Amino acid sequence: MLMFWKEKLVFLSVPKTGTTAYEKALAPVAAMVISDPPELKHAPLYRYNRFFRPMFEKACKADMETLAVMREPVDWLGSWYRYRRRPFMEGKPNSTHAVSFDDFVLAYCQDKPPSFANVGSQYKFLEPRPNGTAIDHLFRYEDQAGLIAFLENRLSLKLDLPRENVSPRMELSLSPQAEKTLRQARAEEFALWDSIGG
Repeated sequence: MLMFWKEKLVFLSVPKTGTTAYEKALAPVAAMVISDPPELKHAPLYRYNRFFRPMFEKACKADMETLAVMREPVDWLGSWYRYRRRPFMEGKPNSTHAVSFDDFVLAYCQDKPPSFANVGSQYKFLEPRPNGTAIDHLFRYEDQAGLIAFLENRLSLKLDLPRENVSPRMELSLSPQAEKTLRQARAEEFALWDSIGG
């Protein structure tokens, strides 16, 4: 999570959406950088609303805008699958070495996914709160040009992004039946994705 005080902007870090590279590039100009522990670095909107927003409003008298990135749901799961297939993960409970991408996605669709497929939900991360707190600026991961243009304009700087925390390259394909199951089980993920302009 990055907070830009003068610009009144908080950049929430959705896992597997390239935010580590933005954190590295923008940390020098951010007023607050939360990079550890992962539970705070990747604080979802509900945690931001409960802990950080009241602090900014009460202690700092500031109404902050929020920014986040969402990745196309199948691509997002592919990134998780590849990430958990790195060589040193073999034999660990979260490893995806012993399962196909179809099996990983089908396991993710369960009400209680096994540990290797328990990767959370972009929809739940970004879900608006009952008090009206919502993501003000939501970008598709694939719209890097739009996100960079927004940040450069809002923060008055030029961005030079490093490649950070990148999942290993691997060709993945999802069977039509597995994709159908995913779209039915996680319809809210696709609905949110489809609602983003760009």
